[in-house]
Amino acid sequence: MQIDQLKKLLSEFGSNVRFEQDLKKKNWFNIGGSSKVFYIANDLKKLILFLKKLDNKEKLFILGAGSNTLISDNLFDGVVIKFSKNFNNISLLRENVIIAGSAVLDKDLSEFAFKNNLSGFEFLSGIPGTIGGGIKMNAGCFGKEFKDILISVQAIDNHGKVITIPAKDIKFEYRKNSLPNDLIFLSASFKGTKGISKNIENEMNRLKLEKTKTQPTRVKTIGSTFKNPKSQTRKKVWELIKQSVPLDIKFGDASISNKHCNFFINEGNASFEDMSKLIDFVAKNVLEKTGISLEKEIKILK
Repeated sequence: MQIDQLKKLLSEFGSNVRFEQDLKKKNWFNIGGSSKVFYIANDLKKLILFLKKLDNKEKLFILGAGSNTLISDNLFDGVVIKFSKNFNNISLLRENVIIAGSAVLDKDLSEFAFKNNLSGFEFLSGIPGTIGGGIKMNAGCFGKEFKDILISVQAIDNHGKVITIPAKDIKFEYRKNSLPNDLIFLSASFKGTKGISKNIENEMNRLKLEKTKTQPTRVKTIGSTFKNPKSQTRKKVWELIKQSVPLDIKFGDASISNKHCNFFINEGNASFEDMSKLIDFVAKNVLEKTGISLEKEIKILK
């Protein structure tokens, strides 16, 4: 639909709907153009109405923390949905079960579990995303993934229908799941095990220290660029990049981290084209040198 049509259609949502919204500051790379429509979802009732109004006639993209997303410098011809703080609630359902909204940061869920003496969530302290994004890609680190603690997911489809899906009905694989792509995650419940507060804290601190040692911090990066290959090699993707690519290669301000070569960095004012060229260059060189085709872990919005 044209913007004028959408303005009329979505007029009742007031300032929660913005048109041609700049997205550059809404992702960790600080790269990107704008979105035709940008909707801030304040509550479930309004979100259902919003989706019914659109009637599946526009492309949708759910933007979480922006820690895993590379955005095109062009106009995204669709709707970007961002959850407000109303989807940022965490509560204890039972003594070992936590329910968290999709906008909750992974590290905040880890901290909440620690405060309630629940173990199993420590690895989340090292993941810079939200619960919704974590479920979407079965995020993980240090040998644990979302699937290991998930009980169920509450979601909504593009037509506004709300459903609850038990984790046992979801097939999880490395950085993906079997759920339809059009599902929007609203909240999830997780199960931990009762632990000793000091032990949980020590494990969280250990993982944070390990992350600080091996991954770049306080720079414009969005985490691991490529997935680790499944079975073609025992080598990690960073090892393949290191043996295949000159690590000082740059395209504009897009460069490879000298701390972890699967992390790419915007050193200042890199464009989408700069970062895309770097990603393609690395993938091409790894394929030529090792015969292994790399799969992107980051999400690209264009």
